[in-house]
Amino acid sequence: MSRIEKDSLGEIEVPENVLYGAFTTRASKNFRISGIKSNPDFIKALAIIKKACAKTNIKLDMLNETIGDVIIQATDEIIEGKYSDQFILDVFQAGAGTPFNMNMNEVIANVAILKLGGNPGEYSKVHPNNHVNMAQSSNDVIPTTIRLSVLLSLLPMKRELEELITVFNLKAKEYDNVIKVGRTHLEDAVPIRYGQVLNGYAASLEKCLERLGTSEKSMLELSIGGTAVGTGINTHPNFKNRVISELNNLTGFEFHAGNSIMLSWSMTAFVEVSNALRMLAIELNKISNDLRLLNSGPKAGISEIILPEVEPGSSIMPGKINPSIAEAVNMVCFQVAGNDHAVAMAAEAGQLELNVMTPLIAFDLLWSIGLLANTMKMFREDCVSGIIVDEKRCNELIEDSHALATVLNPYIGYDKVAQLVKTALLENKSFKQVLIEKDIIPRKYLDEILDAMKMTEPRIVDKRIINEIRSYGKKNV
Repeated sequence: MSRIEKDSLGEIEVPENVLYGAFTTRASKNFRISGIKSNPDFIKALAIIKKACAKTNIKLDMLNETIGDVIIQATDEIIEGKYSDQFILDVFQAGAGTPFNMNMNEVIANVAILKLGGNPGEYSKVHPNNHVNMAQSSNDVIPTTIRLSVLLSLLPMKRELEELITVFNLKAKEYDNVIKVGRTHLEDAVPIRYGQVLNGYAASLEKCLERLGTSEKSMLELSIGGTAVGTGINTHPNFKNRVISELNNLTGFEFHAGNSIMLSWSMTAFVEVSNALRMLAIELNKISNDLRLLNSGPKAGISEIILPEVEPGSSIMPGKINPSIAEAVNMVCFQVAGNDHAVAMAAEAGQLELNVMTPLIAFDLLWSIGLLANTMKMFREDCVSGIIVDEKRCNELIEDSHALATVLNPYIGYDKVAQLVKTALLENKSFKQVLIEKDIIPRKYLDEILDAMKMTEPRIVDKRIINEIRSYGKKNV
């Protein structure tokens, strides 16, 4: 069964039991691309904006109060999650998100019509354009919706990031006394404590949190009230400031009016958020790569840490376990980086008074935020929380490596230390053994100088001991 609706293109059949109308029906037939529907936060944000606009137009005596009240009631129900099955449009659609805007206008209008005792499609009672979309255009509504939906989505994502930071800091305290071989260029370097390594991961993520906080501020500048090209045509002179005030009351955010002409085409604020997400992905990717390397083995790799076993690692090799969670993190990070590139290209695509690429920007930003939130939760719960540092293995590698040699530079000089390291490598001996055999340093100082724990912090070298060691070395040349 269907009903007949009319628009500027003529008559069209609309399924009888739906709450959307002609525009949405046409758009659903035109844009069958990905099968991906709008993010729930996007729908919620769009409904909040429609509510704020209706409240503003009522107060400005531009919208009939009876009609305005049922519009507000409809938006409240959508905000609560009702009618989610009525938002059917593909995220890849006509430019500037006009189908998104009209899908919302039609659903709100038809819900309002039902509340007035009418039937869907009786737009003489409540009209999608004349009433629901009063003083609005897709060109200011959709960018505003993206801003609000990004802010809503970032709240849970930032909580996940904070919890991940907390877990890394806890692990840093747990393993602060375990010393490992530092590695630069993938080669043995000076010692470092596992507490320092894990704390470094936490610090990098804290920086990401700061960048996200900074980028969020750009989401508070709104173009709503600018309508088609930012000039504010068909709006009351007080509409812009009043609707922003309503949005602040409804959301608790501190939105403010921006230059609507500029914000009709400039999308760099979204690039700023996307960049912050990409930098978070870069740091998460590096950390995941580290964990995979440090876990490598268990017999033929570094194997300093043990990651939780979450699944069998091979369809052919029995008993093999892979770092599956860290690998999944890598893949998500690559996708977020790709989304960032797409957002940047979309932001570049503004022409004259409008950038029509807002649907793509909305999809990629919200997708990245959702991916990162879910990934960090998985990473924290199924990987980082269960990391075990193998202290015995770390000690073995410290003893076998020549990572302790650098500490002797102030005592006997870089060139002499380099010769001793080469000797140790050629003769397959530990560095300490070579020092003892060559009798270069008095035994009473050897253990103190080669204390790996002391090498993980700055310290003042005793000049008296330096002079004594150098004199001792000359006697034994």
